[in-house]
Amino acid sequence: MERVTIYGRMSCGFCVRAKLLCEQKNLDHKFVDMIGEGISKADLARTLGKPVMTVPQIVVGDAYIGGYTEFARFIEERSSGTLGRAAPN
Repeated sequence: MERVTIYGRMSCGFCVRAKLLCEQKNLDHKFVDMIGEGISKADLARTLGKPVMTVPQIVVGDAYIGGYTEFARFIEERSSGTLGRAAPN
């Protein structure tokens, strides 16, 4: 898998959970502490080309994934081999 980039804050529970998920799955990842780096949500929105209302915001390679819930689903689908398959009715 390509490098996972997590934009967030260490005071954010979902940001920390995303970081821990990467560590548990041994994924190459980078946590960008928005406060420490002086990155605002508006700055991040310009970088991602999408409005940013919450953190974390997660990118895999060049692909925007979304927040923690979308990332966890992405990882689960990738692990189970269902990534890209239509969901059963």
